[in-house]
Amino acid sequence: MTKIAFIGLGSMGGPMARNLLKHSFEVQGFDIAAKSLADLQAAGGTLAASAAGACAGANFVVLMVVDAAQAQSVLFTDGALAAAPPDATVCLMATCPPKSVESIAARVTATGRGFIDAPVSGGTAGATAGTLTIMAAAPQSIFEAAQPIFKAMGDRVFHIGEHPGQGAVVKTVNQLLCGVHIAVAAEAFSLAEKAGVDAARMLDILSGTSASSWMLKDRGPRMIMVDDPEAFSTVDIFVKDLGIVLEAGRETKAALPFAALSHQLFLSVSGHGDGQVDDSQVIRAYRALNGG
Repeated sequence: MTKIAFIGLGSMGGPMARNLLKHSFEVQGFDIAAKSLADLQAAGGTLAASAAGACAGANFVVLMVVDAAQAQSVLFTDGALAAAPPDATVCLMATCPPKSVESIAARVTATGRGFIDAPVSGGTAGATAGTLTIMAAAPQSIFEAAQPIFKAMGDRVFHIGEHPGQGAVVKTVNQLLCGVHIAVAAEAFSLAEKAGVDAARMLDILSGTSASSWMLKDRGPRMIMVDDPEAFSTVDIFVKDLGIVLEAGRETKAALPFAALSHQLFLSVSGHGDGQVDDSQVIRAYRALNGG
């Protein structure tokens, strides 16, 4: 049986790990949150006392952590990589800057272990349903070996290329569109509110027109119908992800004005102390600008 060390059991990592268990993989998990560990154990997973402990005997080490800094800390400071078998493969599924992914991959492969750059898209709903989009970059043989794992977590699995960082580039472009779509949906609703149009009625109309988008229909209800919605993806996630987008723009000398403005809107909400609220609440930036 394939043994998987799964590190990072949060709102997306937890459901992903549970889907692996449903597909008969052996999962050893670690997270700093006690509830996340309890949920994994209830689903049949094995708990580890540390990231290094989770990696003992694992064929694959899946990282669904917050960012590149945390991935580096887990692998190289906390001893996860050293604890993994010499033939293990590290699968980095968090959203990280392409250059950081390249750097992490170089350190991993220098030990003789495999590495897959495989960020995901689909949010908590996709993680729970096993319908994530997975954008993987790795040598063909390593990608093929990981296919059963990916198919347990996603229904759209793409082999982007053989070089680490290529998957991260695709995810960066994806997050540019996601962040801008959320921000512009908030702008539309803020105009409707300021003009005295019923926002719920506006959402109903827009959802069936050519102006609609997945983000409008998903985030719209949380923007206008709930004062403090459950956070599936936080404002600070988009502060981070749009920061990665802008970093990629600087490195390639690509002008990204919409991404830059959207980043400032998310940043302003975070700076107001609301970084951990649902990302739909970027609308609070518009309400503040408009005196709402």
